[in-house]
Amino acid sequence: MEDILKKIVDNKRREVDAMMPHGLPAATLPFHRSKRSMSMALAGSPTGIIAEFKRRSPSKGDIHKEAMIQDVIPAYTEAGASACSILTDTPYFGGALTDLAAARQLTDLPILRKDFIVSEFQIQEAAIYGADAILLIAAVLTREEVARLSRYAHEYGLEVLLELHSADELEHVGCDIDMVGINNRNLADFHTDPTLSLKLSKSLPDNIIKVAESGITSMDEVSRLRDAGFSGFLIGERFMMHDDPGKALLEFLNSKNI
Repeated sequence: MEDILKKIVDNKRREVDAMMPHGLPAATLPFHRSKRSMSMALAGSPTGIIAEFKRRSPSKGDIHKEAMIQDVIPAYTEAGASACSILTDTPYFGGALTDLAAARQLTDLPILRKDFIVSEFQIQEAAIYGADAILLIAAVLTREEVARLSRYAHEYGLEVLLELHSADELEHVGCDIDMVGINNRNLADFHTDPTLSLKLSKSLPDNIIKVAESGITSMDEVSRLRDAGFSGFLIGERFMMHDDPGKALLEFLNSKNI
């Protein structure tokens, strides 16, 4: 099977190379605004849900093609999400930086810019468009690149969620990381293994905020993950596949007492 991750990242590097000569856009939001701490929000939240907004995925195609930020983000906030994740990749996920900027105007929750970040340029974009945190993916970056980009993100007041997919990537976890996410989805073929988070969590430092990503379909799974030391639970397709993602989140949370 074709390596989907390599295809996406190669395209992302071409996008960044094409954008950099044009410079950054004019800030649409106060650049020096106070940032919201996603790690603190997760640590202190009764739900820990990072509710994701995305319209499509490489493996499933369109999920909610016509979804609008102004409908979904306020509903996520009202339903009880602890943070929001906004996909900003256009070709493969149907997102855009303008979605991020719009979301920032609609909620006081911390917002994660979820994309395939390979350059400081993208971190500057994230800060300008209203993110509070960025995602770095260990599978596409060296340990040195993770450390460099993390330090750069902190200079802009952004926290870092480092995403892991295997035990081989544990060496990427350094002192500059604010949160570690374990993605149950293999980004080479997009197969989901819901037990991966539980397996890898035992090798993570006790004092770091842990986030389980992908393939979480029930509150029973959230409870097991919380018992294993996880504070955050990133869920997207489970909600976005419904006509009303906010209602889907509320029903999910009400399915069992946390």
